Amino acid sequence: MCGIFVCARRLQGDPQTFDTTDSSFEKLCIGLRHANAARGPDAQRSHKVSFRAPTSDTGTINLEFFASELCLRGSRPIVQPHIRNGDILCWNGEIFEGIDMVPAENDGVKLFESSKDLKSPAQIRDLFSSVEGPYAFVFHHEESGSLIFGRDPLGRRSLLIHKPSPSHPYLILTSVTSGADAGCSFEELSTDHIFYLNLKDLAQLDDPMTFEDHLKALTRQPSQPAVSSYAEPPKVNPSIPPDTWPRLVSLDEIPDYLLASVDALISHLDRSVMLRVHNIPHRSSAPTQSRVAVLFSGGIDSTVIAYLAHKHIPLEEPIDLLNVAFENPRKIRMETEGNLGGVSRRHKKKDRKPSESDPVRVSYMVPDRKTGLQEVEELRQLCPGRTWNFVEVNVPYHESQGARSIVEALMLPSRTVMDFSLALALYFASRGVGHVRAYPDAEPVAYTSPARVLLNGLGSDELLGGYGRHRSAFNSGGWQAVISELQLEIQRIPVRNLGRDDRICSSHGKETRHPFLSFGVVSFLANLPVQHKMDPRLEVGLGDKMLLRLAARKMGLIEASERKKRAMQFGSHSARMEGDAKGDVTLD
Repeated sequence: MCGIFVCARRLQGDPQTFDTTDSSFEKLCIGLRHANAARGPDAQRSHKVSFRAPTSDTGTINLEFFASELCLRGSRPIVQPHIRNGDILCWNGEIFEGIDMVPAENDGVKLFESSKDLKSPAQIRDLFSSVEGPYAFVFHHEESGSLIFGRDPLGRRSLLIHKPSPSHPYLILTSVTSGADAGCSFEELSTDHIFYLNLKDLAQLDDPMTFEDHLKALTRQPSQPAVSSYAEPPKVNPSIPPDTWPRLVSLDEIPDYLLASVDALISHLDRSVMLRVHNIPHRSSAPTQSRVAVLFSGGIDSTVIAYLAHKHIPLEEPIDLLNVAFENPRKIRMETEGNLGGVSRRHKKKDRKPSESDPVRVSYMVPDRKTGLQEVEELRQLCPGRTWNFVEVNVPYHESQGARSIVEALMLPSRTVMDFSLALALYFASRGVGHVRAYPDAEPVAYTSPARVLLNGLGSDELLGGYGRHRSAFNSGGWQAVISELQLEIQRIPVRNLGRDDRICSSHGKETRHPFLSFGVVSFLANLPVQHKMDPRLEVGLGDKMLLRLAARKMGLIEASERKKRAMQFGSHSARMEGDAKGDVTLD
C-alpha cells in the first residue's frame, strides 16, 4: 500500500517573484503529505517541478509529486515517485497478473520500466489495461506533456480529486484527505475512464472554471481489445433458467449439474488467494511472525478465505484472525433494562452513556465474536499444525468516540451514518490491537498483529446473490429481475465502499486484498448462469450464495456453510451507538 499526493498549481507572473507562502494552501499540503505518509511508512519522497507553456508569458504550473511506500513487493523498499528524465510515476497498487513478476521485483519499478517507449496517453492507458490488480496512479508523461491518472476498473484503491475553482485554483489528486478543509472539495475519481490533462492547456487558462473542457477521458478499452481482459468489469450472463430447473435439497450432496461449477469456484478462489499471499516480504528473521491477517467475523466469506490462505502459507507461520467487538451503550442498556413499558426504541428520548462508575459489566460477546470463536475451532480441526491467532479486538465506548474525528477524516468524502459505522469497525479491526488466548478458557494475553496484508471477504454477496434485495427482486420480477440486479451489483462495486475502506485500513500502514474481487473470480462468476450461483426459491442460509455454500461444505467447512448473512456493523455492534438514525443520514 502506498500513498499518492499530487498538486498542480497555476501561478501568474514572473516565476522569480512568485509568493509561495500562502499559509492556508501550505497547511493543506502539509496535512495531505502527512496523511499519505501514514499509508506508506517504509519510504517517502516529494519531487517538485515547474512547467511554463512556450507560448505563454504569464502561465506557469508548479507541480508537486509526493508518494509513500509500503514494501510488500521486492527485497527492499523503493523510494517513490519513480523518476526518469521528465517522466514521473506515483504508483499505489499490486500487479497480480498481466506482467510477469519474480519475487525480488517491485511492481512499480517493473511498470515504470514498461512505459519507457510509450508515446501517448492512449498507449499509457493500454499498459494499465494489461495488468490485473488493485491500483491508483498519477503519471507525468513528458513526451505528450500530459498528466495521466486513474484507478483500476473495480475501484479497489482510493484516488480523490479536487478540481480547480476560482477561489481554489489548483488541481489535487490524493489517496486520502487530512479532514474537511475549506480549501478543497474532494470527490472519488471515476473508474469509468483513464483521465489526462495537457499541461500546456492548463498553463494558459485564464479562467480555472474551464478546467473541465481540458480534462480528457479515455475509454477503458485498449487500442487492441484482444490484448487484455482486465480493462472493464464483465457482463452478467443474461440467460434465464428453465421453469423446470431443479431445486437443491440440501448442502450435504452436490447435484451433478452443479459439480463442475463448485469445483471451478474453489479453483478460481484458491488461485486468487494464492496470488495474494505469496511472496510477501518478511519484516524480521523470525518465521513465526504473521504476515497475513484475515478480517474475520466467522461468516462464510471470511472463513473460506482463511481456509484457502492456510493452504498457501508455510505451516509454521501463524495466521491472524482479526475479530472486532464494540461496547455499545444502547445495546447494553437494552440488555440490562429491557424494553420497559413496551416503549419502542424510536420513541426513547435519551440514551444514557455508560460511565466508569456504572456497575454494568461490559461484555464483548457480540454476534461476530460468537461466530468467530465457533469458526476458529472448526479451522483448528481442519488445519492441524496451524497456529490461528484469534485476535479479540475489544473497543471500549470512550475509545471509539475518541477516534471519531480521525475516522471521519479518513472516510471523506463518504459522510453517512452507515459509512461511519462500517468505517469505525474497519479502523479498529485493521489496527489489530487486542489480545489472544492460548486456548478458549485461557487468560487473555495482549497482542498486536504484525501482519501488513489483510484479506477481506468483500464481494461475495454482490457476485453470488447474498443480499436480501436479490430475493426481493426475484419475488417482484422473477429471474430476469435478479439478473438485472446482479449486473447492477457489478457496476456499483467501484463506487460503493472500496475507496472508503482502502482509506481506513491503509491509515495503519496495512494493505487490504480482496480475493473475491480478482478479475478471474469476478469474470468466472459473471459468466455462470444465475441458477448456478443462487436460488431465491430456497430458504435463507441455503439459496443465498448457494454455490459458495456448496463449495464451503465440500472443503469441510460445515458450520460456515450454513451461516446467514450479517452486516459487519451489526455483528460487531459498531452501529447505532447512541440512537436510531438511519444509515443514509448525513453526519452533522
